[in-house]
Amino acid sequence: MKSRLSMVILLGITLSTTSCATIITGTKDKISFSSTPEGAKVFHKGVEKCTTPCTAEISRSLSKQTVIFQKEGFNDKEVKLTKNFNAVTLVNILLGGAIGVGIDAATGSLTKYSPKTYIVELEEAK
Repeated sequence: MKSRLSMVILLGITLSTTSCATIITGTKDKISFSSTPEGAKVFHKGVEKCTTPCTAEISRSLSKQTVIFQKEGFNDKEVKLTKNFNAVTLVNILLGGAIGVGIDAATGSLTKYSPKTYIVELEEAK
């Protein structure tokens, strides 16, 4: 009886502290970037991620996220990354895992980036 109660308590603690979205879907998304003309550098939070055409891993966040395309001779182009609710988070909500939902929120895994491809047309600087 005592071991069965211990197992139930352990299972309850495990389920309530699980951060399902963080564990299952991770904390980053791979996003593809293209530009016309090609060869633009893509910056996220001031860090160069890649040069178009390319794919980069971008950390999820609940706050507004943008990338900046830069190419010599062209105006910089700032693009807001759009996000959707990450449905895997519902597992935490349904199982009553407030701690897990909190972890998902802290890691940004409550959301995921969508679309996964951004194509921009750069304007020549004048």
